[in-house]
Amino acid sequence: MTIAPNQFILPDLLASCPLKTGVNPHYEKAAAEARAWIDSYNVFTDRKRAFFVLGSNELLASHVYNYAGFEQFRTCCDFINVLFVFDELSDEQNGEDALATGSIFLNAMKDPNWDDCSVFSHMTKEFRARFLRLSGPRATARFLQRWETYCACVVKEAELRERGEVLEVDAFIALRRENSAVRLCFGLVEYCFGTDLPDEVFEDPVFMEIYWAACDHVCWANDLYSYDMEQSKGIAGNNIVTVLMANKNMTIQEASDYAGTVCDALVDRFITAQARLPSWGASVDSEVARFIQGLGCWAKGNLDWSFKTLRYFGVKHLEIKETRLVTLRPRELPEDLDDSDIE
Repeated sequence: MTIAPNQFILPDLLASCPLKTGVNPHYEKAAAEARAWIDSYNVFTDRKRAFFVLGSNELLASHVYNYAGFEQFRTCCDFINVLFVFDELSDEQNGEDALATGSIFLNAMKDPNWDDCSVFSHMTKEFRARFLRLSGPRATARFLQRWETYCACVVKEAELRERGEVLEVDAFIALRRENSAVRLCFGLVEYCFGTDLPDEVFEDPVFMEIYWAACDHVCWANDLYSYDMEQSKGIAGNNIVTVLMANKNMTIQEASDYAGTVCDALVDRFITAQARLPSWGASVDSEVARFIQGLGCWAKGNLDWSFKTLRYFGVKHLEIKETRLVTLRPRELPEDLDDSDIE
């Protein structure tokens, strides 16, 4: 196939990922409630609201938490919506403002009496009440610690964006693991299954090899699929495609091919490392197995959702799923990027 300079072919990540997932049976009812909940806060003006709706965040939750009960699934929908709100806010903020926004969530999560009367604070408090009703103490502590790390890394991302700086590959991978919020989303796996894994499980190197393989796969796949949308908005600095092109002198096609090879290796590592897991006793082992199942649902579900949402490829999402050919969109003009879009 001959492709133009403004085109590239995506790796076939779906074909190389044998992991299984599905669609949550509670999707329609819970998604409607979640959309109504987020709409009740009037966070966005019209253009941003349309982009938010087209993203189909609840459909993402349906694929990656396909096993969750109704209450747990509804809470996951709300959390992913809150994350996307924060992502949209922080993408247009400097480091100081991104820190302030992230601190609202952390303060509202840690202290039920804290309230700055902001919309983001009220959203967080409602999520907190549902999350804490079913989340175990160890899982909750890990979740809060990871949010704190997430906020710090989102601030660093904003600072890098301000300076127009692109990190080296290893430094970027370390940052991307945290500022992607994937680890926070993994934390909800325990919430959905009703488990509360001992901290020693997360200290085991084989378990963490599996964990990081799933985390990196979600991050690299997301960067591949979101690159065109991000470059059109001028925010592609926090993307592995940009990092590879800048640091390894790759073309966009070479970067895409390289990322695909890495994703294939991550799937293989995720599967094969499970045979080397130690035993923590029958009860904990069964909880670990469920948690790893949830990580696999995230890796595969993220791929499936990326070609169902309009967030990345617009109305051509099914065509691109078939051909894997991406034509880069032109950069949006400054008048198209209205900072007042988020109220």
